[in-house]
Amino acid sequence: MKHAPNIAGGLLGLLFIIFGLNFFLKFIPMPPGPPEGSPAALFFGALFPTGYLAFVKVLEILGGVVVAIPKLRNIGLLILGPVIVNILAFHVFLTKGAGLLDPPILLICALSAYLLWSGRKAFGGLVN
Repeated sequence: MKHAPNIAGGLLGLLFIIFGLNFFLKFIPMPPGPPEGSPAALFFGALFPTGYLAFVKVLEILGGVVVAIPKLRNIGLLILGPVIVNILAFHVFLTKGAGLLDPPILLICALSAYLLWSGRKAFGGLVN
C-alpha cells in the first residue's frame, strides 16, 4: 500500500503526457468535433486559433512529468489541478454532461483525488 501513490502518480502522469503529446504529434485518432454552432464548438473555436490550447497542452505535459516524480508530485498536482477542473467544467457546462463518464476522465479524476487525499498533509498549509 505504500507504493500505491507512486503507481497512481505514474499513471496520472502517463495519461497527461500521452494526451498532451497527442495534441502535437497526433498519434491517437481524434473523435469528430462537436456540432457546428454548439457551445463546445464555439469554445474550441476560441482556443485553437489563439494558441491557448497549445499552452494548456504544454502544461499538461509538464504537469504529467512532474506528478510522476514522487518528490515533486504535489507541485505537479498544483499544475494539473486547474486543468482537471476545466476538463470537468467543460463536460458539465458546455456538453451538458456528455462524455463526463468516459473512462479517461473517470480515471484522471479518481487518480488525482487519491493523490490529493494521500498527500493531504502537504496541502494543509494552503487551507490554513
